[in-house]
Order: sequence, then C-alpha cells, then structure tokens
Amino acid sequence: MGSSNNASYDVAVVGLGAMGSATAYMLASRGYRVIAFDTYSPPHSLGSSHGESRIIREAYFESPQYVPLVRRSYELWRLLEEDANTRLLTITGGLYVGPRDGELISGVLSSSQQWNIPCELLTSDELRHRYPEIHVPENLEAILEPGVGVLQPEACISSFLQGAAARGVHLHMREKVLSWRTEGSGFRVFTSLSPSGYLAERVILTVGPWAPEILADIGVPLQVLRVFVAYFRRGDERDGIDGHNLPVHLWQLPEGTYYGMPYNKRVGMKFGRHDDGTPCTPDTIARGVTPDEIERLKSIVAKLIPSISHPVDASTCMYTMTPDQHFVVDHHPFQSGVVLACGFSGHGFKFAPVIGEILADLAIEGRTSHPIDFLSLKRFTPSGATQHA
Repeated sequence: MGSSNNASYDVAVVGLGAMGSATAYMLASRGYRVIAFDTYSPPHSLGSSHGESRIIREAYFESPQYVPLVRRSYELWRLLEEDANTRLLTITGGLYVGPRDGELISGVLSSSQQWNIPCELLTSDELRHRYPEIHVPENLEAILEPGVGVLQPEACISSFLQGAAARGVHLHMREKVLSWRTEGSGFRVFTSLSPSGYLAERVILTVGPWAPEILADIGVPLQVLRVFVAYFRRGDERDGIDGHNLPVHLWQLPEGTYYGMPYNKRVGMKFGRHDDGTPCTPDTIARGVTPDEIERLKSIVAKLIPSISHPVDASTCMYTMTPDQHFVVDHHPFQSGVVLACGFSGHGFKFAPVIGEILADLAIEGRTSHPIDFLSLKRFTPSGATQHA
C-alpha cells in the first residue's frame, strides 16, 4: 500500500518479521496512523521467522517471569485467528525430558508451581504406554504439559500484515530504511526508495538479526548465530499418517538441548539443537545444511525416536542472542521517541502478539502495564538505568 512522503504518521515501524508485523497490527487496531518498512517482502526465509512451525509453551523453563507474557500471547493468537479466519495455533501437548536437577526440568517445575500450570510427571512405564515411539534414556525424567502447542510462523506473519493493511497501515515492502533523524517533535525516516524521507512522531525498531548493526549503540553485545534443523520421516507404511500422538518434545541430554515437533505427513518431524550455533550475520550465513550436520542430528533422533530417523530435508535459521538469553524490550537509551525490541535468543516467536502490544504501549504512552522490567536495557548498563527522555 503506497503513501505520500508529505503525509505524517504517528509511528514508523522498521522491520516486519514476527515482532514488527504484530506491532503494526496492534497500533492500527488502536486507530493510529502507521507506516511500516521491510527490506524484503515478508514472510520470507532470510531472517528468523520462517519455516513450518514454532513452539508455544507456558511452563517456561527459562524464567517464570515470562509466564504472564506468554499467557497473554495465547489469548492474542486466538484473537488473531478469529480476525483472520484461519487456524494458526494447534495444541499438541509438550514433553520435557531431562535430569531432575537440570535447567529444563527444574525450570519447568519452577514455573508450573509458581503459576499453577497443569503439568504431569510421567514414570518411564507411563511414558512408554502413551508415546511408544519415544525412547527415554535411563536416569532422565519426563514432564507432560498439556497446553503446549505449535504455531505456523509464516501464516501468523501474513495474518498480522493482512490485518494491518486492512486497518490502514501503509506497508512498504522491499524498501530498506537507511537512517532517521529528529525533525520537529518527531522523526524523518530515510529509505532506499525515498531520499526525502517520511515523517513520523515515533519510531519502533524490530530488526531481528540485523540488530547488531542497526542497534550497535545501545550497549548490548548482541550476537547472531546460525542454527539448523532437519526433517525426518518414518520410512515405513505409516509414513503418510500424522503423528497426532507425538507431542512437541524438548530434551536436555549430555550432548546438548534439543527440540522436536509432532510428526507432520507433509514434511515429517522437525528436529534441531537449541543451545548451539555458529556466529554469522544475515549477509555471511551459510544457508545450506551440510551432510555432516544432518548426520549429527540423525544420530540423536535415532536414539530417541528410532522409528522416525530418515532425514529428508534441512534448513537454517538465525538466533539473535543477548548475553543472558533474555529479550531486550525498551526505549532507545539515547533517542527519545524510539522504541526497540531485539535479542529474542531463539525463543521469541511465541511472544510476538504481546510484544506488539508492549511496543505500541511504549511508543504511544511511554510505558506499559505488562511486566517487562526484567527485559529492560538497564540490566546491561553500569548505572542500572536507561537514559531515554
């Protein structure tokens, strides 16, 4: 949707992946005038929000502080489904497997107990009975969270963008933002297609793996990692049957932390390692997956789910990591009127709608009622406080 360079907007959103598309949608739903930019045409496979699936889970092992945010996200995903008249979230249940004193199991137990989240500790016999395809190594425990689900990331982004456009957002695809400068009470945003720029009162930066370059001045040592996943099929007469009885599964093993998706008859079972990656940038990432990398994942799958261990495809993605692996959602420390969200560290997609709400709050009201103090930039500053006006 086009726009005049002479028009003035309430907010300019830079980057239209999961977080940016959700933010544009939320702002437009409140009636604000929004212009939004992306260098490419999302949903696309060049950032961090592509592919077949993303996990949503409530008993958050990373920190119980995320639970109120993910609960709101569940609500907002369902509202987006109603608005878009399309299914985006499927509840599958989720299985966590690891040592009792490990980060995964202890973290799930901590969040579930603090927030009264339904979870069930399974004995090895119960696990074998319910999920006969899953082989749990000795000395590991398993917890089942019934409310875990799978999101369709590209359909989610498309739904946000379509809803945003229907509410009047001016979407500028394939138009790279080059810079912005203060002008009057707001900003002039300059792009690859507009040397004269666009006027907006506020700017929101949701730039994914481009954040280390664009946000180099915020004082957070962001690092982009290349990660890869593979897809596995059964290789027998059951191959055309969806694995409805196979839940999302997360594993803390001596080899690392892994995750897998329910079996899908179209693409198979997605499986990847969560806690390892190779430093890269969006320009230097090796987008192909090597036979050795696929073999490394196959060796793990063959032990855990041997009936689904025939690799058929693979792909890469990027994690933008913070030092503590928690997000950054805050005002820009040096540019009043600029709000940012970055460093989602490989576990952010599920939060996209609530992050959109939060960024809209921060840009328009200057604050939010959502509990995000633990995501503030101040945890990285010597003074413990941000410097925005």
